[in-house]
Amino acid sequence: MVVIRLFALSHKAEFATFLLDLRLLRECGRHFAEGRPCRDLQMAALRATLHVATLAAGARRALLGSLAGNCLAHRRLWDKLHSGPRVGSVPTFDWFFGYEEAQGLLLPLLQEARAAYPLRVLDVGCGTSSLCTGLYTKCPIPVDVLGVDFSPVAVAHMNSLLEGGQDQIPLYPGHPASRLQFIQADAQDLEPVAPSGSFQLVLDKGTWDAVARGGLPGAYQLLSECLRVLSPQGTLIQFSDEDPDVRLPCLEQGSQGWTVTVQELGPFRGIPYFAYLVQVSH
Repeated sequence: MVVIRLFALSHKAEFATFLLDLRLLRECGRHFAEGRPCRDLQMAALRATLHVATLAAGARRALLGSLAGNCLAHRRLWDKLHSGPRVGSVPTFDWFFGYEEAQGLLLPLLQEARAAYPLRVLDVGCGTSSLCTGLYTKCPIPVDVLGVDFSPVAVAHMNSLLEGGQDQIPLYPGHPASRLQFIQADAQDLEPVAPSGSFQLVLDKGTWDAVARGGLPGAYQLLSECLRVLSPQGTLIQFSDEDPDVRLPCLEQGSQGWTVTVQELGPFRGIPYFAYLVQVSH
């Protein structure tokens, strides 16, 4: 039986289960909205437990928001999660997926960028993800990667990893001209760390999803800041498991004058994801 864990989220394993349960709920709601049965017994159990017989996109957002409350937008929760023990020897932890799954989309965009090297990349709400480190160590073209997060615990962990702490080998760039740094900053107020128009690529992997739990105004402020720091020919990518019928109207409303497109990724571990690309209108 699927259990929504809304209490005692004391370490990453519990929280990963929590996110997986939300994704199962969203997937089950999508199937019922389309008149299709759930694909496995977990989804069927979820339907019986939560009585989500017919959930339209808006209703799913309201239900998921009520389940998560504002917790995902609170720094203390993320500090606690990033302070928890890590599974095995892997020094990074990815919600959704990591660099290996995203590189097929990212590398062509970087190769096509019309800007002087190194290309500047910003990851908002980077946490302890492998996205920044993967770009730095594996990208064959020079990149200047900045990861920002409002959790000082996450930033300290990633800077330690970069320098070879925690019994890890120091990270070496995939190109001699590449750079990587992590800074504590609020993604809704990037003015102290990111001038306007300064990045060719801005990445948001699940950050909109977390901020939106505290209310859409905060998510729109996040989007506004991402677009402010984006160069005129740059690209903002939001990675999410949220359906296009929910996310696209929000992005189109918050990025008027820009072009919004979507690409499906995966499925990874049985879950489909989406890359929402925001680019200047031609």
